[in-house]
Amino acid sequence: MTNENNPVDNMKPRRRMSLGQRMGSPGWLFKTTAIVTLLGSALGLAAYINSTASDSYNAAMGEKVPSPYSLVASLGPDSSSGQPGLSLTAPIFDRDAPQVSAAEDEEETSPVKQAKVMRGDTLAGVLVKAGVELADAHSAITALSEHFNMRRLREGQEIELTFSPESEPTLQTIRLQPDVERAVTVERQNDGSFASTVQAIELAPHSTRAGGRISDSLYMAMQKAGVPHNVISEFIRVYSWDVDFQREIQPGDTFEIFFERFEDDAGQMVKTGPLLYAGLTLSGKPHSLYLYTPSDDKNPDYFDEKGHSVRKALLKTPIDGARLTSGFGKRHHPILGYTKMHKGLDFGASKGTPIHAAGDGVIEKAGMNGAYGNYVRVKHNGQFSTAYAHMSGYGKGIKAGARVRQGDVIGYVGTTGRSTGPHLHYEVLNKGKQVDPRGLKMPTGRQLDGPQLMAFKKSVQDLSVQIAAIPMATTLASNQ
Repeated sequence: MTNENNPVDNMKPRRRMSLGQRMGSPGWLFKTTAIVTLLGSALGLAAYINSTASDSYNAAMGEKVPSPYSLVASLGPDSSSGQPGLSLTAPIFDRDAPQVSAAEDEEETSPVKQAKVMRGDTLAGVLVKAGVELADAHSAITALSEHFNMRRLREGQEIELTFSPESEPTLQTIRLQPDVERAVTVERQNDGSFASTVQAIELAPHSTRAGGRISDSLYMAMQKAGVPHNVISEFIRVYSWDVDFQREIQPGDTFEIFFERFEDDAGQMVKTGPLLYAGLTLSGKPHSLYLYTPSDDKNPDYFDEKGHSVRKALLKTPIDGARLTSGFGKRHHPILGYTKMHKGLDFGASKGTPIHAAGDGVIEKAGMNGAYGNYVRVKHNGQFSTAYAHMSGYGKGIKAGARVRQGDVIGYVGTTGRSTGPHLHYEVLNKGKQVDPRGLKMPTGRQLDGPQLMAFKKSVQDLSVQIAAIPMATTLASNQ
């Protein structure tokens, strides 16, 4: 026996235990258990991560597929020795398990592409950007120009392109719709060239009757009723020869219209026909107008019930819903502070209210004009011109040299130049000199008589029957 307190005994070399002697000892069991536990934890964590990633991937593909890997770690007696040990099943790829490929779920590349013309784009640039070869783009555009004016290509124009389903697709067709009534298609021919055709788009006509009560202004009442903007402009134009919208329209007055609207296959209104009938009741007195084309005149016009044309050289007022804030003559200038001749009429209205040309003519000037601000002057004939000032902006196509028709929108109310607030300054010039518009006596239009008057009254009767058969709508907003 050795003495633990004897240093000599303690210096003697200890005999190493054999593996057989160590196995089964308490120390060996403790160390082995710790190592196996750590290894089992690591392997279990790896199996969990592998299974989770596989399941997540498969779930993202739309289905859950068991992981093709299996990894099992268990701590228990070895089947051969009966001693504690580690039983492992190594990671094995199951080739028979269902596999998922992302490529299988990808849709095939569509042979149809949609392109849109942006500001500053050319058609050739749009086609090339969409994948069309430059040579094909030029050939297709040449064919397209037979039925479509390239100068009318507008921003926002949508173009449909069809390609061949090859690895290197080539352009087959181009289709665009330049207006609501026709579509143009360019198609590749067997020899590789392109040819264009035009297809008419069928629109369904619907007779429409609407009306409403005026509480503020005629323009606002018709707008609230959902009447299309071009129909509102036409209605105001035909009454502007005889009605002073500033003084004669009162709250409680009513309007009525009858026209045709045209709808596409989706039931959306894409076009309106001319205003066939217009009715305006002022202070209880009805004023009815009918669109009619005399047999001896190719130009349609509006006539009252007695066959008298409403057309005159100049409109009575060029703006709807405005109030007269300053008349013609001397006045105390609100900005300059002294008495000055006011050579026109001022109509107060909200900014953006449309301003209509008082008569047919040619624009002499359109642009900034000193204290007038944004200014337009229209020459109607060798005697009369009209001028419009302080506008916030100009109507479409309004520029010097352009022709305008009576009632066309030439601008919008603003407060540019020397102005204290939104209003229209309106002038009538007789041989270059400003005159009071309210004192002018304008020649009246045509008076139907004889057979022409009889034919007109028959037309009015027929139209009245059509109008009576259509229910009155108080709003057209759902049809816009």
